[in-house]
Amino acid sequence: LSEIHAWGRRSCCGRSWVLRSRFGGFPFGRIRSLEGRRVSVRPSHRQARRPLPPCKEREKQRAAAREGSREVPGAMGCGGAAPAVLLLLPVLLRSGAEKLEDGCGPVIIHQDSGTLASKDYPGTYPNYTVCERRIQVPQGKRLIIKIGDLDIESQRCDSDYLIIRSPTTVHGPYCGNMPVPKEIILDSNAATVHFESRSHVSGRGFLLSFASSDHPDLITCLERANYHVEAEYSRYCPAGCREIAGDISGNIVEGYRDTSLLCKSAIHAGVIADELGGQIIVIQQKGASRYQGILANGIHSQDGSLSEKRFIFTSNGCSESLNLEGGGVSDSPITASSSWNETNEIGELVQWSPNKAWLKIQGPSWAANQSNLRQWLEIDLGERKRITGIRTTGSTMLNFNFYVKTFIVNYKNNSKWRTYKGVLSNEEKVFEANSNHRDIVRNNFIPPIVARYVRIVPQSWHKRIALKVELIGCHVAQVNGSFRHQLWQRPSQSPGISVRKEDKSITEPMPSAENNLGWKLSAIMVPVLVVLFLFLISGVCIYAAIQKYVTFIFCFSELGSIVYFSHLWYWTQTASSFAAFGSRIIGSSERPFHSVINMTVPFMIW
Repeated sequence: LSEIHAWGRRSCCGRSWVLRSRFGGFPFGRIRSLEGRRVSVRPSHRQARRPLPPCKEREKQRAAAREGSREVPGAMGCGGAAPAVLLLLPVLLRSGAEKLEDGCGPVIIHQDSGTLASKDYPGTYPNYTVCERRIQVPQGKRLIIKIGDLDIESQRCDSDYLIIRSPTTVHGPYCGNMPVPKEIILDSNAATVHFESRSHVSGRGFLLSFASSDHPDLITCLERANYHVEAEYSRYCPAGCREIAGDISGNIVEGYRDTSLLCKSAIHAGVIADELGGQIIVIQQKGASRYQGILANGIHSQDGSLSEKRFIFTSNGCSESLNLEGGGVSDSPITASSSWNETNEIGELVQWSPNKAWLKIQGPSWAANQSNLRQWLEIDLGERKRITGIRTTGSTMLNFNFYVKTFIVNYKNNSKWRTYKGVLSNEEKVFEANSNHRDIVRNNFIPPIVARYVRIVPQSWHKRIALKVELIGCHVAQVNGSFRHQLWQRPSQSPGISVRKEDKSITEPMPSAENNLGWKLSAIMVPVLVVLFLFLISGVCIYAAIQKYVTFIFCFSELGSIVYFSHLWYWTQTASSFAAFGSRIIGSSERPFHSVINMTVPFMIW
């Protein structure tokens, strides 16, 4: 033993001696347990003179330290003089045992799903740790939990175990070779997951996923495509699968090897966001002889060998190349803050200009004259487009190992620049780009961007800022009306998650020019027609009331003509004012409508 902690208890507390030990190193690496044994402990002289705290206070201390503790027989009365003691026993090999601490690994939890694992998973979980997390889904829904992996050394669940508690039921404890249900459906929307470890030699710990009852087809992050035999199927991936250990092979264009993790492949393909999870639709196909790995959305896929089957994800129909065919530098739709010119070995001037930044153009890329955070590359798409992704590479030149490591994206239409932010945060999103000058890296925008101008701003680079780029997306008209990304759903609003107005506008379908004109015409014509109708009713009423008194006036034709044309002139001017107001709303591109109103409205009044 390297140290022993013992707490004295008085009989009024209803407690006996409580002994907690942290085991140290022994020769030959053996660890011995004191569980179930009676132990005599002699207080040290310093601890013996320390007065005992009140029972209630010591009971709080006991509750705070109860995890990992063990009661040892040997009751003491209130009149006893036994204090809290700490004995330090010297050993030849001092322990490296860990302290009591949070035993949870990285946790990703969205309001509708999430993933939870023990610390260091899939490595050996540490000694003397406790992982306790409360998980929940929105009110009115039931909680579904799937345990993807459980490897706990203890066989009797007296030291290391996993237990799941809900307000009405307790599931577990689970450990060792005990059968574990793959799916737990609770009657409530919340539960507490408690994992505890003591001294052990091996064990991966646990990994589980959860979602609401809206997603009965939930799978865990460890599920692979070769688990399924259907030619086409749909499954729900929880949030938080990107960092889970496990290989994937392939890419979104050629497909993925059937041994790849499904949810991790979906994040790599840009089908779902790791922060949200989401529904995926998978199609099984005949295998390929080779699978090429690339870096996409922060995940490295590996090169893969021949397999019997492969799988792809259904496309949202918005993955075209948005690159424009550029001409000379003057009429190119791509500009930059600066460009670099260099003279090669034979004295020729080589220009690393912005119009060479298109990914499909052979030769050197765009390179900035200076490498700092004020450099940018700007693309004018000519009109608003729906942008779902971006592909980048470095200089592509063997002797020029230049590339951008990370970048941010700004965008606009005709207003001020906005910075693209994360799915659930208001912080600017930093995209992971290239790690060499030749390989192509893809990043997806979830949610997509609807904009005309896009600006890439490098944040870190290798030697010099150099970049080739390709934007992926489609025309706005393709997503107008009812068309939406079938695999992207806006997260529902929940406490603790704020989405600013300017961020919401990113995912809204942009109305077409025809729809805008229709709304503007309605905004003008409806008030005009209402006013005309009111004047017509008033005129009829007044005419009925006074016709028997003023009939003689119209016997004089000249006077009647003057009155008639005076009224006609007055209403013509009124209609013209409405037309001018409408033209200002519609804009200069619809000015012919002004003439239409000038001719139509007076005729209607007449």
